[in-house]
Amino acid sequence: MTVSYGLRTVLDGVALAAPPGERLGLVGENGAGKSTLLRVLAGIQEPDDGTVTRPAHVTYLGQVPDLPEEGTIRGAIDAALADFRVLETRMRTLEQAMAGGEETVLDEYGEVLEEYERRDGWSADARAARALAGLGLGDLPEDRRLATLSGGQRSRLALALALVVSADLMLLDEPTNHLDDAAVDYLERALAEQRGALVVVSHDRAFLDAACTGILDLDATLHVAPDGTTSTGPARYTGDYTAYLGAKASALARWAQAREAWEEAHAEAKAVLSTGSRQVGHQGYRAPRDNDKFIGHFLGERKDAAVSRRVRDAENRLARLEDNPVPPPPEKRAFTGLVEAGPADGVLVSVRDVEVTGRLRLAALDVTADSRLLVVGPNGAGKSTLLGVLAGVIEPDTGAVRRQRRLRIGYLPQEDAYADPGASALTVFAAGRHGPPEEWRDALRRTGLLHPRDLDKPVADLSVGQQRRLTLARVVSEGPQLLLLDEPTNHLSVALVEELQEALTTSSVPVVLVTHDRWWRRRWDGATLALSPTG
Repeated sequence: MTVSYGLRTVLDGVALAAPPGERLGLVGENGAGKSTLLRVLAGIQEPDDGTVTRPAHVTYLGQVPDLPEEGTIRGAIDAALADFRVLETRMRTLEQAMAGGEETVLDEYGEVLEEYERRDGWSADARAARALAGLGLGDLPEDRRLATLSGGQRSRLALALALVVSADLMLLDEPTNHLDDAAVDYLERALAEQRGALVVVSHDRAFLDAACTGILDLDATLHVAPDGTTSTGPARYTGDYTAYLGAKASALARWAQAREAWEEAHAEAKAVLSTGSRQVGHQGYRAPRDNDKFIGHFLGERKDAAVSRRVRDAENRLARLEDNPVPPPPEKRAFTGLVEAGPADGVLVSVRDVEVTGRLRLAALDVTADSRLLVVGPNGAGKSTLLGVLAGVIEPDTGAVRRQRRLRIGYLPQEDAYADPGASALTVFAAGRHGPPEEWRDALRRTGLLHPRDLDKPVADLSVGQQRRLTLARVVSEGPQLLLLDEPTNHLSVALVEELQEALTTSSVPVVLVTHDRWWRRRWDGATLALSPTG
């Protein structure tokens, strides 16, 4: 399957099969085509090349819920259960016909009953009630108007209705958005009970680990055909996210080995051509005397022939290598600036008796050169406010905050905002630095966080994921001595989040972290600060 937008190909050579019971997670860099693939599978978008075979009942839930503005919650539930109502009505009609002696409808009744049971129509209403309760909507009255629901409530309602349908194929795009931990736990259990196939796009690594039986990685992976030819493209991995991480690491190691072997063979072939071509016609031994001219001539010809064969073999080998190159594997370079940052000593930021009215109250906190602090607490506890106070972008109403002089703080706010949305990505990256923006082009490119074609785009034209990458690039490239990260996983691919998490583990830069990422929180190896609401 191939899909292109203009001159840019987003999906190339993608193939997948999802039998009943399969729960397939889609991962890949921002812009790899994950959402596009879901739309193609749903029949909303046609591929440029290739075919799609889908079952009769398909449910698609995009990141923006497709709910009407008019109507009530009860009406939305009834619309989701409409197929079951049709089947129930048809069964009643056929039952009456059979009771009247019409045996010709027996086969049709069996088909309708089989369809109803296959989709578990008997428990459809109970499933609807469980889904609403499990996703935190159980207390809403059924006569509540849809137009009065918040964005998060609308998303959760659309997800609940998708679970009720019990489709043969369910397609979900970032279903854990707007869900708290309890709702995600319910969703994982509900998906495990689905009888049909599931294909899901998610940045939630803990969700992928709990919910998926396989992972399709749309990022390039090296493939070696039986004839030895190589290509790069998507790869499918069996098992949950944990299994995927191990298999992906092994695949990258094999790729690196294959590239090294190719480079060695390429260099060897070129060396043979370089030295061998100079040897042809030069025997390299003493001039023959009259009485051994024939022997010298004979041996010289044999040597020239051997060298010529070596040159021809090297030429053929070099041609084969260059016709089938092994590209370099992707580099992990986005966060090298964290490893290279200059260390600081002692207490970096000291907080005493700080209060931001209605948002944060904290008696004392010292952030030191070896701090690794995870800040947790419910919504409204002041986690983001604390990071803003530490960074100096929020002034407390009372209390004292002291920072080391000339301390380089890398602050990543939860939301990316730009004073001039019309400024280019390069201009934003270079703002406040010495020299014109053009002098910083190579520095931004070296991070690998933005594609070179996007460096001159206005930031307003970048996707939210690209904007997040741009802010991250600026933070990590300044050699921070303290990192303050507020939801750094938002809008990033799982691969980039894994790279960031690894970099923070190996770097000596102290970090204060706020994250909803359950995968990261469960594996946090530093201290934890729990905040409570001030009200």
